[in-house]
Amino acid sequence: MKVGDTVKIDFAGKKKEGVVHKLFSNTVYLKMDFDRDKGKIVKRKLSEIDKGKSGKKKAKAKSDKK
Repeated sequence: MKVGDTVKIDFAGKKKEGVVHKLFSNTVYLKMDFDRDKGKIVKRKLSEIDKGKSGKKKAKAKSDKK
């Protein structure tokens, strides 16, 4: 993931699309469009965004070690 990438996150029970605005080691700032607020910056943890993609891989890797 890098600045400018488009990602989908869970927001209020729905999937919303946002563009990565700033990226740090544990935090991501996403620029999202809402009905009444276009271009709003939303802060999320990197683990919250990646858990949908890599959550299954991590669980599988832990079970392989045992």
